Amino acid sequence: MNNIANPTATLSAWTLILDASPLVKLILLTLLFASVLTWAIIFSKSKMLAATKVADQKFLDAFWSAQSLEEISDKIAEFSPSAVARVFTSGYLELRKMQFPEISNLERALHRAHSVQLDEMEKNVDWLATTASAAPFVGLFGTVWGIMSSFQNIGASGSASLSVVAPGISEALIATAVGLAAAIPAAVAYNSILGKIRRVSLEMETFSQEFLNMIQRNLSTSTKVNPHGNEPQQIV
Repeated sequence: MNNIANPTATLSAWTLILDASPLVKLILLTLLFASVLTWAIIFSKSKMLAATKVADQKFLDAFWSAQSLEEISDKIAEFSPSAVARVFTSGYLELRKMQFPEISNLERALHRAHSVQLDEMEKNVDWLATTASAAPFVGLFGTVWGIMSSFQNIGASGSASLSVVAPGISEALIATAVGLAAAIPAAVAYNSILGKIRRVSLEMETFSQEFLNMIQRNLSTSTKVNPHGNEPQQIV
C-alpha cells in the first residue's frame, strides 16, 4: 500500500538506476563514460582552436608587416599556438636548406606541414562522430531490454497493472534519455569543431599559396637581375 500511495519513492530516477538490471547498468555506465570523454574533447578542442585563431591572426599581421623572412622567423616563438606559423616555419627551414631554391621542394614541405597540423587538430574528433551516431542505439538497446523486463514481469505476475510495468518502462526510458544526452552534444560539437578546423585549414592553404607566390616572384626578380649568375640567390 505504501508503494502505491507514494510512487515517487520507488520510481525516482536514482532508485530506478540502482535497481536496474546489470546489463542496463553497464549500458548507462558506458554512455556516461562516452559523455564525459565527449565533453573533455569538446572543451580541449574549443580552447585549442580559439587560441589557434587568435595566434594565426597575430602571425599573419606580423608576417605581412615584416621586412624579411628572417625577421619573422626570429619572432616565431611568439606565435606558438598558430598553425599557420608552423607551416611557415617548415617552409622557411626548407628554403634555408636549399642552395638553389626549388619550388617543388618548398611546395612539398608546406603541404606536409599543412597535413601534420590538420591531423593534430582532427585528433580525437572522430570520437564525437562515433558517440553522436552510436549513443542513441546503445540507449535504444537499454530501452528494448527494459521493455522486455516489463513483459517478463507481466508474465510472472499475471497482471498488467502500473505497479508491474512502470519500473521496467521507466528503466527503459532512462536508457533512452541518457543515450540522447550523450549523442546530442557530440553531434552539435562535431559539426562546430569540424567547421572551425576547415577554416584553419583554409587559412593554412591560402598562406601556403601566397608564400609560394612570394618566393616565385623573388626568384623571377633575381633571375632577371642576374640571368647568368652561378651564385645561389638570397631570398630570405
